[in-house]
Amino acid sequence: MFLMSYEEAEKIIHLILQKKKEKGIQDILTYLNGHFTYYNWIGIYIVKENKLCLGPWIGTHPTEHTEIPFGTGVCGSAAQTGRTEVVNNVHSDKRYIACFLTTRSEIVVPIKQNGTVIGEIDIDSDSLNAFSKKDIQFLEKIADMFQTYICNL
Repeated sequence: MFLMSYEEAEKIIHLILQKKKEKGIQDILTYLNGHFTYYNWIGIYIVKENKLCLGPWIGTHPTEHTEIPFGTGVCGSAAQTGRTEVVNNVHSDKRYIACFLTTRSEIVVPIKQNGTVIGEIDIDSDSLNAFSKKDIQFLEKIADMFQTYICNL
């Protein structure tokens, strides 16, 4: 599961961003990967010309999906609608674009600035039904923290 509370994690992430600004995003991905053991791959996508372009990420393998058009896959759907997407079983969602054979569930949280999607947090898990309402709330807060730094990536 996870090694600390969402509240503690939120405070630490806030401190990392205060100290390191946009350079802290990779440190935050490393932190999340180390403290939320069911977060098996974490990537930040940045919006450029109506497509998502892969920015910082952490995981055991790189993804081949470094550019995703709006409306394509779970990430592209979240970018198009501006809403968080949770897929409890990626094998039952026809939008899912396979990255890793081990992935069972995914969450995609848009990063918005003035109501416009400027990026996303994409997390894959090797567990079914990995993401709870608490994960959604927590990651949406993190996405709000990232909004001022994402443009500099």
